Amino acid sequence: MTPDTSRTPTNPSRRDFLKSSTVAAVAGGLASNLGMLPGAYAGGSDILKVGLVGCGGRGSGAATQALAADPNVRLTAMGDAFADRLQASHSNLQAAPSIGSKVAVAPDHQFVGFDAYQKVIDSGVDVVILATPTQFRPMHLKAAVAAGKHVFCEKPVAVDGPGIRSVIATCAEAKQKGLSLVSGLCWRYDNGMRETFKQVRDGAIGDIRTIQVTYLTSTLKKYPRQPEWSDMEFQVRNWNGFYWLSGDFNVEQHVHSLDKMAWAMGDQPPVRCTGVGGRQARTGAESGNVYDHFSVVYEYPNGVKGFATCRQMDGCSRDVSDHIYGTKGVCDVFKHVVTGENKWKYKGPKNNMYQTEHDELFASIRSGKPINNGEYMTRSTLLAIMGRMSAYTGQVITWEQALNSKEDLSPAKWEWGSLAVAPVAVPGVTQFV
Repeated sequence: MTPDTSRTPTNPSRRDFLKSSTVAAVAGGLASNLGMLPGAYAGGSDILKVGLVGCGGRGSGAATQALAADPNVRLTAMGDAFADRLQASHSNLQAAPSIGSKVAVAPDHQFVGFDAYQKVIDSGVDVVILATPTQFRPMHLKAAVAAGKHVFCEKPVAVDGPGIRSVIATCAEAKQKGLSLVSGLCWRYDNGMRETFKQVRDGAIGDIRTIQVTYLTSTLKKYPRQPEWSDMEFQVRNWNGFYWLSGDFNVEQHVHSLDKMAWAMGDQPPVRCTGVGGRQARTGAESGNVYDHFSVVYEYPNGVKGFATCRQMDGCSRDVSDHIYGTKGVCDVFKHVVTGENKWKYKGPKNNMYQTEHDELFASIRSGKPINNGEYMTRSTLLAIMGRMSAYTGQVITWEQALNSKEDLSPAKWEWGSLAVAPVAVPGVTQFV
């Protein structure tokens, strides 16, 4: 698989970014004239064929939820860089009592290697689940939309500025084609969160002044290097530990918290951010080159500041919480509670947000009323990327700088072989590109 040559630098401004969703919406009105709306599935009787790209735990979970979302769905193709991951996922899905009968992946539709994604897309599927390491997302998403496929796209969507610009263009194309594109930023599909943020956006806490998002957790699983593994295989199998693959955990994991900050702010971009971070407990070659803590302050045009802190260290206290402070009260986001002048607590039904993502995706395909989460999934990802850029360099980074960055983290070639590990970023030494 060759690098995605479409990731060429452009120079969009913050204003251009704000306009992109409007332009895409207008373009979406052309979809019916293009003859690409999924009307053939509207009756619910046609089989929707699903292809899974990325057969790890999250990909397998997403496939399970997709198969449970509609009675006439079949998993017909799977692809992964590694045969052992694919076979384990295939066996587990077949054995699942609730959805095993919907797994119909013939041996010649089980694809392995860097080009597996394209083979899945070309196999005759209608819907593609993208759940590979983040580095691959712009390339895979572009190929799926170019082929006219509906997509479930795991978070985040890129690791660098060129990747973000590629995804923005792809999301606009998906609207033009009338394709559904649902993001794995799952809290947007949680009943309690939806009602909580409706309260915030409707003014229950008054004007927002400050937002605090916190994600303090433990480290993730590592896969010890085996003698037969090349540098590339070791890094891809341990992708969370290498920022060229994951974007660092501020991007890969903390994006959920930053997405809630963006949600509270109506998805308007900040002007700039200032970040600090480092690598204290995470040491040794087996830990790759990512940081283990970040703290970033985001500044918005209206004076609002967002304080975002995350940490991946074992043996430390845990805290995953978000708070929004306004002129009339405070919202405890995870408790779904507003205190102050307009007291409120969510008392509605709970749901499985992971399942709801797929329920709404497949319902949109059947109804011919596509969903497109492209705007917020790109903006929230860029929030995370700019925070990493600031922490890595020790510099204030503006939204325009992050969006227009020419730093392309993809490797020169995609092959199983030697691949040097970039040094750990040093603030004040590492340069913004």
